[in-house]
Amino acid sequence: MEFRHLVSFLAIADELHFGRAAARLHLTQPSLSQQLQRLERTLGVELVARTSHEVRLTSAGRAFEIEARAIVAQMDKAAHTAREAAAGRTGTITVGYNFPAGQHILPATLARMHAEYPDVTVALEEKRTGPQLAALADGALDVALVYGRPMTSDFHYRRLLQLPMVAVVGQGHKWANRPGVPFAELARQPCILFDRETCPAMYDAILSAVERTGIMLNVVHKLDDPGATSILVSIKPLIGFASASRGMLVGSVAGGVRPVAVQLYDPVPTVDLYAVWRGSSTNPLAEAFLNCLEAVGPFQNPSFGRADARPAR
Repeated sequence: MEFRHLVSFLAIADELHFGRAAARLHLTQPSLSQQLQRLERTLGVELVARTSHEVRLTSAGRAFEIEARAIVAQMDKAAHTAREAAAGRTGTITVGYNFPAGQHILPATLARMHAEYPDVTVALEEKRTGPQLAALADGALDVALVYGRPMTSDFHYRRLLQLPMVAVVGQGHKWANRPGVPFAELARQPCILFDRETCPAMYDAILSAVERTGIMLNVVHKLDDPGATSILVSIKPLIGFASASRGMLVGSVAGGVRPVAVQLYDPVPTVDLYAVWRGSSTNPLAEAFLNCLEAVGPFQNPSFGRADARPAR
């Protein structure tokens, strides 16, 4: 059975007229009749009954029509899928992201991807910067949305926005009711930090501010989980650090742990958010994602959203 014979039979079923069916397929009527006869011989049944007055499907022809249409539709779908894959318009792309990227970057970018590439699946993985870059190097991620510009030439990158950092304290902490605190007041205060490997750019931003103010940071705990940090500062007089994006939401959950975010200034520690991808990436959808990212930008640098943290002079 040849695929072209199915197409010819369906044209006859649609038109119920050999002349119109042949014209539709750009065939002569004798050629169309021969294809139908070959199909009927292959099946061993009559599919089309033809008289000088009418053309109609037999009961076998009506039953065969249903299955033939399904086969042709599946072939059309297969051809479409192949063309879309060759053009980089179907398949899966895996994107890593951190909390601010999930808030400020992904919603508009994913909406654009869905509109332009409806057959593409975007698999999302939330990770901190260090694990994202390791997954990117291993090929487990196609694009990473991370803090800081990568230092290796194996990666390409694009800066997206800048975020201020804030202090995170419990509701009973002496800073909880203050709109902002000079960074120098962190001197001798018990703090929670994280290992540099998990988020080098944020770690370096904090230590740079420490160096500029000439203070010593009293790190009493190291935690790599922002959620665990929120819990710990809520039950102990400790100070954690977060991006302004996370800081705007830490106290918004009804019930449970509700820490307080406090602005830092003089200086304001900041961290840049980047899109990073491998220069040797073989997934054509990485370029499609980056094009959508570019199309919906530029992205506005988020602020903490409170009144000026500095006291009136």
